[in-house]
Formats: sequence, C-alpha cells, structure tokens
Amino acid sequence: MNKIYGFEGEVRSKLSETFVELFAEVFCYLPLAHVINQKVFVVHGGLFSVDGVKLSDIRAIDRFCEPPEEGLMCELLWSDPQPCPGRGPSKRGVGLSFGADVTRRFLQDNNLDLVVRSHEVKDEGYEIEHDGKLITVFSAPNYCDQMGNKGAFIRFEAPDLKPNIVTFSAVVSNLCCFYYCLPIVFLLE
Repeated sequence: MNKIYGFEGEVRSKLSETFVELFAEVFCYLPLAHVINQKVFVVHGGLFSVDGVKLSDIRAIDRFCEPPEEGLMCELLWSDPQPCPGRGPSKRGVGLSFGADVTRRFLQDNNLDLVVRSHEVKDEGYEIEHDGKLITVFSAPNYCDQMGNKGAFIRFEAPDLKPNIVTFSAVVSNLCCFYYCLPIVFLLE
C-alpha cells in the first residue's frame, strides 16, 4: 500500500531508502485498533467477514508482520460500511463491505457503543451511518490536493463519551496524503 499510494516514493525522494525501511518497521508497531473507556472501538478500516469476533481475538493478532490479503488484520485495515444489511464484496478488492446488522452484533458481542473508523474520504469530513453506531471521520481536507472534501476529528468528552465532531477546510500543504489515514479522536476528561 505504501508503494501503490506513493508514500514510499515520496519518502525515498525526500529522505532516503533507510527511512522507507524505518517507516515500514514503525508501521508494524502501530495498533490495529483501540478501545476508548471500554465503549468506543476505533479502527482504520472496519469489521469482519464472520460474526463473533471478540476484542480478545483482535489482541491475539500477530501485529508484527506485513498485513495479509485476508483475515482479521486485513479486515480491520481495509473493510468499509455499506448501507444494506449483511456483508458484500469490497469495492477495493481487499477487505469487505458490512452492514448495520454486522456493526450492531459486533458492538453487542463486545459490550461497546460505537465504531469510529477513517478509511474513506467524506465530503463533509465525516459521515454517521448504521443507525448512529458507526462514524467515519476523515482528517485529510482536500485529500491528495484534489478531492475538495473537508477534514474532521472527534472529541469525546467524559464521562458520557458523546462524540463532538469538528470539521475544517484545507490549508496549503505539501504533506503526502498517506499521513492522514488514521482516525483522529480526542478524549477529554
């Protein structure tokens, strides 16, 4: 993915091959998901091709490898929500599409309230789907200097963890679009 979307080439041209290797190693240490106060599941992509996935299953994934083309790690990174129930093929060719019923079951199975993800450009910087149980938040305004979208982030304020979505427009930047592919959330206590 780093090569396909230009990150590797940009790092190589602006820094060196050593930094390409360093980034690849660092990425293997980034978490696949995070749970905020045992209620909000934060992930890059989405949910799974099978029901019954528990947080303990996610914790058990061997994170220190290149992502495979299938399985739980792949689905955490590359899956997307869909408006209809059930599961379907991914428009990206990796991961899958999942409906509100899949989101609801995952949240119930893990005693969670909300899924926050980031893996798709949204015109307004965010989109609330699946009966309010899934929020896509995309922090890169004017993605790759051509999409014209707003960016957004979410602030969760304790104790109720009600999401407060903040949107913003682009400013001049020369950062590679890859840097923006993580959901940005803040927990304020």
